[in-house]
Amino acid sequence: MPSTPFSQKPAPQTEITVVGVVEAGVEHGCTMLRTADELYQLVGSADPLIKTGARLTVRGRPNPNLITTCQQGIPLQVVAVQA
Repeated sequence: MPSTPFSQKPAPQTEITVVGVVEAGVEHGCTMLRTADELYQLVGSADPLIKTGARLTVRGRPNPNLITTCQQGIPLQVVAVQA
């Protein structure tokens, strides 16, 4: 199997829309979105709607290969947030 050059980036992930409640992660500064089926780590957005206890609809790109310090949930690169 040929190796992929390190500089080559994977194709962008498909956007998904999920609905859930925002909660604090176990690590300081980590923000999670708990849906009925999954736990997502919200990354890449400073939207003021994203606060603990808020029920939100979030559109984003899941990136399970993203390395973070949060150590929980599937990283979801946020594109848009709606209350």
